Amino acid sequence: MVKAVPVWVRAIATLLAVVVGLYMLLPIVVVAISSVNSERFLSFPPKGFSLQWYELVLTTDTYLQPFLTSLWVGLLVTAVAAVVGTAASIALTRFQIPGSQAILSFLMAPIIVPSIILGIALLAFLSVYADGASLGGIIIGHIVLAIPYVVRTVSGVLLQQDRFTEEAARTMGARWWQRYLLVLLPMCKSGIFAGAFFAFNISFDDAVVALFLRSPSVETLPLAIYGRLEFSPDPSVAAVSTLMVLVTVLVLIGFERTLGLGKVMA
Repeated sequence: MVKAVPVWVRAIATLLAVVVGLYMLLPIVVVAISSVNSERFLSFPPKGFSLQWYELVLTTDTYLQPFLTSLWVGLLVTAVAAVVGTAASIALTRFQIPGSQAILSFLMAPIIVPSIILGIALLAFLSVYADGASLGGIIIGHIVLAIPYVVRTVSGVLLQQDRFTEEAARTMGARWWQRYLLVLLPMCKSGIFAGAFFAFNISFDDAVVALFLRSPSVETLPLAIYGRLEFSPDPSVAAVSTLMVLVTVLVLIGFERTLGLGKVMA
């Protein structure tokens, strides 16, 4: 018989959860409040209320061009990482491949290796075998960063699924491509969506790898934010950061309404 949890234990657990939640939300709240400061310098609390910094972010090329670059790179990286990561997950979970654990560990390496080391290694590699620092280098670097998240989520879903449905499809005469397109891919749909979500966020938010692989003519949104903080720290930095958080929240709400957030993140 399971004993009931004492009231004081539940009270302490609830209090700790509230404290941790507030601790995580407080920096976002501070940034959001700072973004409506009427002063020309980033400060908290704000001296007055103004939306001029949101107008600057949305109407000038200071942030719009880096945003479009990050968006384009993020979508391309997400598409490539989703395809490659899903294919790798199917191969590792559905076929008897010698050294599959070693291959999986290799694919997971970008999560473990510090981003600064990965950036230096990619720069050295691309300087020898490609054009070095460029937009293509940033895309390659972000794909390397994103693939492990797709492999992790899709493999987790596939390992939880039994193979009876696939075997039934084969027994009914389905060809191999029909089994993959009509049976296997729908089964791991939640893992693919979760991996794609992580892949896009990793690419869109990355600054370390992009810092090593950028060219003078290419600037992503995180690099634009860091540059602004270094040379001209005005509230526009807080405004664009608030918009990035808002977009992420809207994407999460979309997942919750369409697929169910718990199912996508399972």
